[in-house]
Amino acid sequence: MTVFIASLFLPKTVHFTLPGTPPRGSHSEKKQPPPADDRFPLERQPSLFQPQVNLTTPPHTPTEERKRDDPFTNEDGLRIQLPPLQLPADGLRAPIDRNSPTWGGRADQPKSRANSPPPPSILENIRNIQAKAKELGRQGITQPRTLVRSDSHDRVFAHANWKVSSADQGNGGLRNAAEAASREGKLGDYTWVGTLGMPTDALLGTQQLQDIEDRLATEHDMLTVFCSDKDFDGHYSHFCKQILWPVFHYQIPDNPKSKAYEDHSWKYYVNLNQAFADKIVKNWKRGDVVWVHDYHLLLVPGMVRKKLPDAKIGFFLHVAFPSSEVFRCLAVRKELLEGMLGANLIGFQIHEYTRHFLQTCSRLLSAEATPDGLQLEDRFVDVLNLPIGIDPVSLSHHRKEDEVKRWLDIMRERYAGKKLIVARDKLDHVRGVRQKLLSYELFLNKNPEWRDKVVLIQVALSTSEKSELDATVSDIVTRVNSSWANLAYQPVVYLKQDIDYAQYLALLSIADALMITSQREGMNLTSHEYLFCQDGEIGDKKHGSLILSEFTGTSSLFGGNELSVNPWDYRACAEAIRTALEMGDKEKERRWSKLYEAVNHHTGSHWFTEFMSRLDRVYEEQHRRDQTSVPRLSMSALGQQYKRTDRRLFILDFEGTLVSWGPVNQIIPVSPQRTLDVLNDLLLDDRNTIYVMSGRRPEELDRLFHRVPNLGLIAENGCFLKDCGSSTWTEMADSEQIRSWKESVKNILTYYLERTPGAEIEDRRCSLIFHYKSAEDYEAAMRQATDCASHINDACEEQHVHAIPLDGCVLVEPIDWTKTTAAARIFSDLQDGMAPDERHKSPVDFLMVIGDGREDEKVFKWANSLGGEGMVKEVVTVSLGSRNTEAAATLTQGVSGKRFATFLPFVRVGQWPRSKRDSQC
Repeated sequence: MTVFIASLFLPKTVHFTLPGTPPRGSHSEKKQPPPADDRFPLERQPSLFQPQVNLTTPPHTPTEERKRDDPFTNEDGLRIQLPPLQLPADGLRAPIDRNSPTWGGRADQPKSRANSPPPPSILENIRNIQAKAKELGRQGITQPRTLVRSDSHDRVFAHANWKVSSADQGNGGLRNAAEAASREGKLGDYTWVGTLGMPTDALLGTQQLQDIEDRLATEHDMLTVFCSDKDFDGHYSHFCKQILWPVFHYQIPDNPKSKAYEDHSWKYYVNLNQAFADKIVKNWKRGDVVWVHDYHLLLVPGMVRKKLPDAKIGFFLHVAFPSSEVFRCLAVRKELLEGMLGANLIGFQIHEYTRHFLQTCSRLLSAEATPDGLQLEDRFVDVLNLPIGIDPVSLSHHRKEDEVKRWLDIMRERYAGKKLIVARDKLDHVRGVRQKLLSYELFLNKNPEWRDKVVLIQVALSTSEKSELDATVSDIVTRVNSSWANLAYQPVVYLKQDIDYAQYLALLSIADALMITSQREGMNLTSHEYLFCQDGEIGDKKHGSLILSEFTGTSSLFGGNELSVNPWDYRACAEAIRTALEMGDKEKERRWSKLYEAVNHHTGSHWFTEFMSRLDRVYEEQHRRDQTSVPRLSMSALGQQYKRTDRRLFILDFEGTLVSWGPVNQIIPVSPQRTLDVLNDLLLDDRNTIYVMSGRRPEELDRLFHRVPNLGLIAENGCFLKDCGSSTWTEMADSEQIRSWKESVKNILTYYLERTPGAEIEDRRCSLIFHYKSAEDYEAAMRQATDCASHINDACEEQHVHAIPLDGCVLVEPIDWTKTTAAARIFSDLQDGMAPDERHKSPVDFLMVIGDGREDEKVFKWANSLGGEGMVKEVVTVSLGSRNTEAAATLTQGVSGKRFATFLPFVRVGQWPRSKRDSQC
């Protein structure tokens, strides 16, 4: 068995050695003078502690002429130069080599030939390049020979030497988790599926491309997905970064560039997802597992499922999933959801995202959401929340390196006597850097005693888009430093470029507090790494405080032991800073111990193996429930089971089983005579007990079955129960609780009724039904009904009531009383009715449940569990129709009173004396 791990970027990529170009990292390359331009840092590894850097003045804000970032960089914008064995857990990557003499991309990789909108003017681009060359010439710097690329230059790659190297973009948390699971022996054969993270049009049709693909497959177990530069640029730079990323982080695109979404970028998103699906399908063998990752590949599960109906497919979303109100703004919302629902198991970081997804599917697809997942028409999709974590083993190894210890010594000396608050974020609106700095400024204003004693070190990575945020943040830093800085003190150390990995680990180890103020974030594994680095294995035992935004997924894991803040509440954030700095050692150690315990539990290896184990279980359950896997009911075997048992219990659904479906808001005047005859024939044997379950009112069932004495009845899906031979009904539900939630729900239903001409509300004793089958505009009414169901499920969750979208109606009923609870009550009452010395036995040795609807599935599951536990000798569960089911057998030819008789060939005229049968009728 092979596990295919599909992620946008492979862990490996390719670097070329061009003719006349020194190899990467060679001595001759290091001697070349760096470009004298603000687009390129003056040193390969920037440092917070270089004496020549004026830290009082923020780095120069990029101008509008700055080139557009390479589309093959990661959207988080965070880069760390790392050893080959380690990637930061939160997806932070090594920086692109900006000392490269090539403007607009790497010198050792081809240039993208994508020309997706909005393209720069060719003439304007040439003028900019010429102006740059003149400026470099005036500064006495030789113009790099490869500054202007051409097709002839690109063709050089077809024959250039190349080597496979670790990629500097991709999902670091995922890679670390896979490596940790493999290292611990919890993961066998696995193959990565992804792109090289570089343009490939220049290599199309060359032997180089085939050689690269072959080497990655044979030596690194990686399947390379090739797509055109245009497809990748449209998919990633436009649809992912300008549409999906903002929407998933609660920022609705409303600027003019989002028009490109309707025009072109969706088709590129589809093209790249299809390329991934085709690569997986081509290499898949029976028994293999497909695990697809993140929002770049939302369509892949559905595409693979279409070609491989029996495949075991998992999907995990690493970012946040927004509420239905936000997600529904996407024009292709249904396509995206249906793509995700191609998986057997869908995973999210925390419960909040899971709940949003279930509500969104219920609202937009009219799917029934349960605590375990989604019941679709033809199958069930399991949904879970499982937070990812870090790899402590690898992190611990790298912390012991000499370079980390050297930087610890430097920082101890430089910041002696100071409290350090550290932060490292992408400089965009989502990460909340502006809010953090304003809160820190407010803290210094309100707490003058802390001036000269605390320093905020903010590492910020700029984005590919020019925005006012860059200038705003720089202005805040300048204002704070100019207000309180002196020759020996600087309140804010601000660096708008990344630091190397050794500095990063040293910074986390020496910090007194980590401050994260993200406005929305799927997780935040920087906080996990910080807590792990505070254990005192290197440096002092700081047990520093964690100031963490409540809008990060990580916040839900820590049980309030962090200092949770709302980034928009500047006063509360300022107070959290003061609390973190003034907290006593015992309190800090107590909080840190709880946080450290959570970090050590939710590791990357644990996340990986738990998801795979859950996927195995749900796949087996779903495969067992699949209609094609469930055997047809064997009449001969059923007859044998019936004959060798003495205490028999039948629980039969009414609508769709005993009779064909009729209007649910009308009383059926007469049941088919054949149905009544079969029930009477079964009840002639006093060893048989029969209950009919229905969603109808008690008085309706009394009218329908008054000619069948000794028949038990379950009304309103379990809210009322009438025992065999009884003339009275028992109200199972709490009438006071029913009245309470009905008042709330009626107001909601009335709101939607007024907006749906032709609809009506049916008020039953324990349930309400919103009927829209006769609405004037059925399509509009269906949309109103799904909104209504979502509204009720959101507003009335605490009242233990749920709304279920059905064909032409929405049923609102209590959660605590169902057909299953009624069936369990019947079984318990039968046991209580046994003689005291026999109550240790099961009250029945034959249990048969027949149904056809969603609500019957839970009764099947309950009945099967009795058989599995050995409480009932013979259990027969039968589902009618072609849906996936919990039942052990199916019948698909349809139902009626006449056909129902074919279920029971052992019931025949002449089985009992005619006079007895006539007397019972």
